Amino acid sequence: MDLFAELAAAVGAEHVLTEPDLLAGYESDWTGRFTGRALAVVRPADRDEVAAVLRACAAEGVGVVPQGGNTGLVGGGVPRGGEVVLSTARLTALGEVDRVSGQVTAGAGVRLADLRAHAAATGLDFGVDIAARDSATVGGMVATNAGGLRVVRWGPMRDQVVGVEAVLSDGRVVGSLSGLEKDSTGYDLARGLVGSEGTLAVVTAVRLRLVPALPHRAAALLGLPSTAAAVAAVGALRGPLLSAVEVCYADGVALVREHRGLPAPLPRDCPVYLLVEYAGEHDPTDELGAALAAVPDLVDTALAVDGTARRRLWAYREGHTEAVNALGVPVKLDVAVPPARAAVFETAVRAAVSAAAPGARLVLFGHLAEGNFHVNVVGAPDERAVSDAVLRAVAAEGGSISAEHGVGVAKAPWLHLTRTAAERDLYAAVKRAWDPSGILNPGVLIPR
Repeated sequence: MDLFAELAAAVGAEHVLTEPDLLAGYESDWTGRFTGRALAVVRPADRDEVAAVLRACAAEGVGVVPQGGNTGLVGGGVPRGGEVVLSTARLTALGEVDRVSGQVTAGAGVRLADLRAHAAATGLDFGVDIAARDSATVGGMVATNAGGLRVVRWGPMRDQVVGVEAVLSDGRVVGSLSGLEKDSTGYDLARGLVGSEGTLAVVTAVRLRLVPALPHRAAALLGLPSTAAAVAAVGALRGPLLSAVEVCYADGVALVREHRGLPAPLPRDCPVYLLVEYAGEHDPTDELGAALAAVPDLVDTALAVDGTARRRLWAYREGHTEAVNALGVPVKLDVAVPPARAAVFETAVRAAVSAAAPGARLVLFGHLAEGNFHVNVVGAPDERAVSDAVLRAVAAEGGSISAEHGVGVAKAPWLHLTRTAAERDLYAAVKRAWDPSGILNPGVLIPR
C-alpha cells in the first residue's frame, strides 16, 4: 500500500488533499512571506487518526508539518518542500467546563474565540487573548507559547496548560488530560511541549486552566514624552487590577489614523502612547484614576469606562497590524528585552534599522510590561540584513529573539545569539529523544 492509500485509509479519502488548488491555502502563511510545497494535506478527526497518519509517514520517511490556524509569523507552520501538512482543523472537541477545578479540555483545532465563548457561558474566561483570536487555534498557541494582551495579568500560554495529549512521530500517545494541579512524578512532559513548535510531537488536545470572567473594565490612553516615561508609568500602574499595558508611537498612531480615518486620540500629539486597562469584579475606574494621578511626566490622557469608549481607544493599538500590512509585506520581528532596558532598546533598534535599511519604514508597538516589542519594517531591500541588525540589538540588551511567535525557520539562524552552545546541544538531544527519525517539522527551531 502506498503512502496516499495509507493516509486515505487513516482519515478518509476526502480528507487527503493533493490537488494544487486545494493545497495552496496550506502552503503559504497569511503574510505571504513564507511559502513551500506540500506533498499532501491530511485532516485527521481525532487522536487515533493522527497516530495512524504519523505511523504511515514515519514508515516512508516523509516529513510532517503540523498546522493549526496558520496565523504564525515565523514560517513554522508551512511546508518547506515535500512534507505532509497535518491540519488540526477537525480536532475541535470542547469538553464540559469543570467548575470545581476551573478547567476545560480543548482539541488542538479549537479556535481561541470559540474557547473563550465556551468558558464565558459558565461565567469563566481564558487568560490568553491575542489579536488573531478568530483564527488562532489552541494547538498552535501551545506550540508557540502564545502571549498576547493579558500576560501582565494571567501569564502566557505556558501558565494556562495543566495537561497535554500528544502523539509521537512513531504513533505512540503520550501525556494526560487529568488536569492534576499536583503531580511530582518526574519530568513535566506536558510543559515540555509548550513552545516546541511541532518539533517533538503533534498536540491533539490540551487541558487548560480558566480564569474568572471579570465584568467591569476601565481603560486609559496615556500620552507620554518618551519610552523611559512609559516604563516609569508601568511601575506606577502595576497592581492587582492591571490587565493590559500596550505601547505604541506617534508614527504608528498616525498610520492607523490614516488607514482607518480616525480622529486624534488625545487633544495633544505625543511621542509615545500607553494604553492601559484595569479589570475586576467591581468598577475599577476609581483605582485607575488614582493610579493615573501617580504617573510621572504624563502629557495628556483619555479615560474610557463604557464598552464603546474602550473599543475606541483600543482601535489605535489593535489597528497597527492591519495598517502596517496595508503598506506592503513587512519584516515582522517579535522580540523581548528586560522592561528596564526598553527605552535603550527602542533607541538602538531605530538606529539599527536605519543603518540596515535606509529609507525603510519602521513601526514599533507591543506589550510594555513584558518588554515585548513587535518590530515591523516595510520596504527593506534586504530582509536578512534587517533581521540580523534587529536581533543583534535585542541580544545586546539581554533579550529574547522571540517573545511569543516562536523561532520557526525565520529566526533559527540567530538562535545562537541568545542560547549557548550547551543549550542548543540540549535542544538537539531533546529533539532526537522525542523524534528520532526527525520527521516532525524539519528545519523549525532545530536546523536540519
